[in-house]
Amino acid sequence: MTEENPAAAKEPGRARALFSTADFRMLRTALMHYARQTDDREELARINALHHRLGTYVPSED
Repeated sequence: MTEENPAAAKEPGRARALFSTADFRMLRTALMHYARQTDDREELARINALHHRLGTYVPSED
């Protein structure tokens, strides 16, 4: 039988990024375009909240 190290079990593994900065920029852009298409106020509130959680909007150079 092997012994487990209780200290190692308490420490979480190193976190890895799920999305890149470019991914966040693309998601925010997609949300912005979607928000322009919907008239549902409740949906707009959810879109705005998600947009905020994704970070500050950085406009792209069009």
